[in-house]
Amino acid sequence: MTLHLGLLASSFATVFLAELGDKTQLAIVTISGTSSRPGAVFAGSASALVLASLVGAAAGGSLSSLIPTDLLQLAASLGFLLIGGRLVIRSLGQGDGSAPTAADGAADD
Repeated sequence: MTLHLGLLASSFATVFLAELGDKTQLAIVTISGTSSRPGAVFAGSASALVLASLVGAAAGGSLSSLIPTDLLQLAASLGFLLIGGRLVIRSLGQGDGSAPTAADGAADD
């Protein structure tokens, strides 16, 4: 087994950029802010990301032997497009004042 530095670098860059500012990083910041042990938070979160990446890499390798790569990429693209579209529609719907806020619930008490 040889190490492919180009593939390693592109995987690292893709995951690093994708994870910046996402909900996982925000959760880690929150947990770390409530703990006096940031090293333990780092170790736990790094282990979780490594395990999730292992599952993804194993599943991707298995799926690519059964389904053509182009079809897998198309399915992933459509999935992200669907999720993104739903988030945009949901955020536009909340801007019209129809969604309750925390202040609305507090007024009822």
